[in-house]
Amino acid sequence: MFENKRVFISGGAGVIGLELVSMLHAQGAHILVGDLKPRPIDWPASIRYRQGDLNTMTFHEVAAFGPEIVFHLAATFERSTESYEFWEENNIHNVTLSHHLMTVLKDLPMLRQVVFASSYLIYDPSLYLFEQAQVQAIRLNEQSAIRPRNMCGAAKLLHEVELQFLNHFKHEQFRAVSARIFRSYGKNSRDIISRWIRDLLADKVITLFRDEGLFDYIYAGDVAAGLMKLAEHRAEGIVNLGTGRARRVSEVVDVLKTHFPKLQFVRGESDIPFEASEADMNTFEQATGWKPLRMLEDTIPEMIAYEQEQVIAMESAPKLRKLGNVLITSVSKKVPLVQAVKRAVQWIDPRSKVFGGDVNPNCIGAYVVDAFWNMPRLDELSVSKLISYCRENEIYAIIPTRDGELAYFSNFLEPLNDAGIQVMISKKNTIEISVDKLLFFEQLNAEFPVIATAQNIADIDSVRFVVKERFGAGSQSMALNVNRETAEAYATSLTMPIFQPFIEGTEYSVDVYVSANGKAHGAVARTRDLIVNGESQITTTVSEPELETLVCRMVESIGIYGHAVIQVLKDQNHHYHMIECNARFGGASTLSVASGLESFYWFLQESRGCNLSEMAFIRSVNEQKLVRFAVDQITQQ
Repeated sequence: MFENKRVFISGGAGVIGLELVSMLHAQGAHILVGDLKPRPIDWPASIRYRQGDLNTMTFHEVAAFGPEIVFHLAATFERSTESYEFWEENNIHNVTLSHHLMTVLKDLPMLRQVVFASSYLIYDPSLYLFEQAQVQAIRLNEQSAIRPRNMCGAAKLLHEVELQFLNHFKHEQFRAVSARIFRSYGKNSRDIISRWIRDLLADKVITLFRDEGLFDYIYAGDVAAGLMKLAEHRAEGIVNLGTGRARRVSEVVDVLKTHFPKLQFVRGESDIPFEASEADMNTFEQATGWKPLRMLEDTIPEMIAYEQEQVIAMESAPKLRKLGNVLITSVSKKVPLVQAVKRAVQWIDPRSKVFGGDVNPNCIGAYVVDAFWNMPRLDELSVSKLISYCRENEIYAIIPTRDGELAYFSNFLEPLNDAGIQVMISKKNTIEISVDKLLFFEQLNAEFPVIATAQNIADIDSVRFVVKERFGAGSQSMALNVNRETAEAYATSLTMPIFQPFIEGTEYSVDVYVSANGKAHGAVARTRDLIVNGESQITTTVSEPELETLVCRMVESIGIYGHAVIQVLKDQNHHYHMIECNARFGGASTLSVASGLESFYWFLQESRGCNLSEMAFIRSVNEQKLVRFAVDQITQQ
């Protein structure tokens, strides 16, 4: 059913999500997970992960992945009594998030099924909450009276109504189902059973509240299996999801005693009512032909083993440092770049800030960063002053963005790294190769199809020529498609001219990211459809696997680290000619980010000590076009 299906899971690093991801991956699904939590370290690289607040997820982001099935699990809740502080948390992560996600998902043409993790908290609590302990539980069905028990329940009900609305208006292939989940518990959870197990493993006394209460405890693995059954059978509407059999709190303790014979407990004072609820599973069984069968006796041993393993795993797990703040230098008017970095930072730690630095205090970029640094010129900025500024502002990662500063940062890479500051920059000798077009040709010509380059025009076998500066941006101060006489004359106006043959063909930019292990982690080729001042104003991603493989080999051979952009020409005989390498993020490279080349996210994760082998490059299912134009921003003064 799920083999090769593209599945998006919100809240996929939670208790139910971990089980769901494992099951879907085993069936061969292509998975994108979004969650506030860090990526689970044991997940295979093929699982794409989007860390951060999903309220910032965009239509283009999900469209690039192209989900056919969505499991919406992300939510926040508090167990018995919601605190005053939960007011805003519920609004952001329950009400607003659910509405936002469906806003960006609902118009995807490939979307077929939405499965929403709702809650039995929607039902009228007067049906199942009592002043006295009950002999048996009240069975709740989908027609039972509705009156949400708390704000979380109200948020779930609101989204159920929204999905019913979409069920009415969407195309025939679209289905949305809301599963009202009863008292779930499982591995890596904050639920009471997990907390008791952790306390008992630490030889602590556990506290019971209202141990006569009756709850329909359903294991997270069974919730995940049930949600998959709903997607498999294209269910829609409202269904309960529980075991259909309530168990007393005291029964949970009895099961725990069989594994912890020395278990000790005390009864805590409580004024909360006695609960007595269980799910009527008839509707679910009719829709899927399935019902959970595992009970507490079957699942608690699994949870104990898991918690024991976690103690060992925590001791051996790599220690990742916090992200801290990030500095973008020469921020100038690079608004799309800043926005891409801010997005990556949000995925990892929303508390981190993006600083922008520039010698111009009135640069446009100053208005879009979280904090601005009016930097001195680099020839006036010692590395010790740079390190001091970073330490004062808790900056642990730097992203250079201008050709002219690459040499500076590559020269001081070692002292910056020693100070705990990571820089998205290649080593000095690699930067020298990338900025020197003649050296680029001489170093790579024997192995790669680099365009012929010479200081003497007589060394170029061509009728028409390109003349440009040896150093700096190749598209500036350039004569294109000129004869020999014009080329020689134009060269006298340049500081250090070089000559190349003029070749008719299609121009490409290939964005590539090379990880800390020296291996290219991903590449995206795009055509340069409209070029203004050397940068693509219109550019389109294309499927050119041979070209992307060639570029990956080349950047690995010269030791590129981080993001680079390679300019390539394909002639009329379909032969490639590498023109130059820019060892930094390009002006239109944000298109490749939108296509899955998450260069800033990968760099920031590596700066924390993550291994990118756990984070696969998953390219957009559709080709995309970027059109660059000015946008007005109006702020209150």
